[in-house]
Amino acid sequence: QVQLVESGGGLVQAGGSLRLSCAASGRTLSSIAMGWFRRAPGKERECVAAISRSGLATYYANSVKGRFTTSRDNPKNMIYLQMNSLRPEDTAAYYCAAAADYYGPVKNQTEYNYWGQGTQVTVSS
Repeated sequence: QVQLVESGGGLVQAGGSLRLSCAASGRTLSSIAMGWFRRAPGKERECVAAISRSGLATYYANSVKGRFTTSRDNPKNMIYLQMNSLRPEDTAAYYCAAAADYYGPVKNQTEYNYWGQGTQVTVSS
């Protein structure tokens, strides 16, 4: 079992930045590929970023490429999503997730075994 807890969401103006954190417990983080997903009202959940076990390989959705950066600190069992140049269309609930059976990065949400409870990000125009 892996428990995931996100933090760092909030309200920010367009053009601003936020950093989301995800604390993992229950399993050594270095053995798990991790991802960040979001679900906006009326839309399907999408993968915005994913990172391999080692942190050396990453994936970004085209909509966030160049603005979002994911990283991980395995000794601290933490992963992060740095979000810059935020846009109103980035407004969504953001979730971190763990794909325990993959080295990663994994963008297909069906490959993820564990999910956090989510943190809301709201970007005002």
